Amino acid sequence: MKNWLRKHPEVRTIRVAAADLNGQPRGKRVPVRFADTVVENGTRYPMSVLNLDIWGEDIEDSPLVFESGDKDGILMPTERGFMPMPWLDSPSALLPIWMFRESGKPYEGDPRHALSRIVKRYKALGLTPVCAMELEFFLIDDSGKTLQVPTSPRSGKRRKAAEIMSIRALDAFDTFFTDLYDACEEMDIPADTAISESGLGQFEINLMHCDDALRAADDAWLFKMLLKGMARHHGFAASFMAKPYPEYSGNGLHTHFSVIDKDGDNVFDNEGPEGSDMLKHAVAGCLAAMRDCTLLFAPHSNSYDRLIPESHAPNAICWAYENRTSALRIPSGNPKARRIEHRVAGGDVNPYLMLAGILGAALIGIEDQMEPPAPITGNAYAIEDLPLLCETWEEAIDAFENSEMVARIFPKELIRNLVMTKRQELHYMAELSPEEKTEIYLDTV
Repeated sequence: MKNWLRKHPEVRTIRVAAADLNGQPRGKRVPVRFADTVVENGTRYPMSVLNLDIWGEDIEDSPLVFESGDKDGILMPTERGFMPMPWLDSPSALLPIWMFRESGKPYEGDPRHALSRIVKRYKALGLTPVCAMELEFFLIDDSGKTLQVPTSPRSGKRRKAAEIMSIRALDAFDTFFTDLYDACEEMDIPADTAISESGLGQFEINLMHCDDALRAADDAWLFKMLLKGMARHHGFAASFMAKPYPEYSGNGLHTHFSVIDKDGDNVFDNEGPEGSDMLKHAVAGCLAAMRDCTLLFAPHSNSYDRLIPESHAPNAICWAYENRTSALRIPSGNPKARRIEHRVAGGDVNPYLMLAGILGAALIGIEDQMEPPAPITGNAYAIEDLPLLCETWEEAIDAFENSEMVARIFPKELIRNLVMTKRQELHYMAELSPEEKTEIYLDTV
């Protein structure tokens, strides 16, 4: 890590940052001359900092604050190391960190550690998850009272229509996307194809698959930070908010995953289109935990505006082959690449918690050799009597808190902290107008 800074003498300051439960980066700005100390000894800040609400406020009555004296955790660099921050004017570097207790044990309330625990459970079985994510987002001009698509730097016009997979829509922001891809390369974020989506000024970028789930979640977390920073650098906003426009489809974050064994073979592959028994066990686990994990996939008040019928977001718990109306889709193609696409999450999620929930549920299905119901055919929105995701934020909080499957995926402290956070947000969001909610969510999530 020290060598990276020596190769980049232009860097003047560093940021050390960890993800809180909402996926917000929390940390410090440090002069580069003190960087070696951070690398060797880490840094310290209160454990409660990873358990703030969406406004960045302490959680009332949290045992992490006054009850415990608001004591510190120790934050050490992750294996990711330093990377540039191309959206800033002054040369700066970001150092991702995660939290440990004074004893050296991982802090159970850190979302990155929650995912690490699940990966270790796979490793104990000789298995490794392989993950890739597709992130949808809006480019937005938020300078006025009404949100609208930014003017094209090429034409100076606003294209006030959705254009699914339009090359023209991509070319309208060619300079921005070129700079974004250059920045992804600098930060070693594996950004692949970009497309225009069905919303006004909506796009999607795919991140390449990775056999390190922690790195895949890092990529998504860092990409969200980078995209929002680069958009502001270009004079507009980028948002992963689940539903910024009531009349258009919302932002999803679709996760593709398979599992390989010690020999590198895909255990979901049975050389045919239907997939192996292991794939079906994983599907069954994901379905069984899906309702109780709604909070991970829809963590905010605005998230539930996206999960409505016929909105390109699933609200029914089901699976299918090559069917984008289902919550779980098994894509067609080469059997060696057989995988599950989990389509429930919104763009506003914490990638670490979301991926821990998905992989943890799949692992329970594999461990318990669970069997799924029959796959559906046709339009999932038109099929009656399918079980549903939680329909309200409050219902999702309660389901998450009381779930036996969630308790098998996450440590007690993280469950408690997340539930307290969301109940506090639920209370104070009820006092806000829709415009005020949009204002808070547009930049944060």
